[in-house]
Amino acid sequence: MARANQKLINALRQAAIKINASDKYQWGHMGYCNCGFVAQELTQKSAAEIHQLAMQGRGDWNDQCTDYCETSGMPFDEVISQLTSNGLSLEDIKAIENLSHPEVLETLPIERRNLERNNKRDAIFYLNSLADYLEAELMVQSELTNSITSELTLK
Repeated sequence: MARANQKLINALRQAAIKINASDKYQWGHMGYCNCGFVAQELTQKSAAEIHQLAMQGRGDWNDQCTDYCETSGMPFDEVISQLTSNGLSLEDIKAIENLSHPEVLETLPIERRNLERNNKRDAIFYLNSLADYLEAELMVQSELTNSITSELTLK
């Protein structure tokens, strides 16, 4: 699961806001799909730049993640490296594109777990749900750190 951090949480929420406001959401476009909007937030690249870099490789986000090599020097691998350096794993990236991470889906009401990957409303819901999940994880980590610090201070 993604490494919870505030920058990633903010990027997911901002991507959801931008998808909601966009008339260009398009699952088949590498810059205007679920991952494309998240990548825009984490890389500060435009949708057009992301798409152009992706077209130098093969396939969609799933294929690009499968082919990913952090030392390849391929332009799109740098985009993926920026996503992973901000807390996402390759599996997280694939799950964002497909709205499918089991741990996130488990937190959703049963009637909302069957998400469609080319559905703007579902993408927004999933990104916000993932951000909520990571925020809860971050809170648990913070409480644990505070507890350990308090114990060490008392000793």
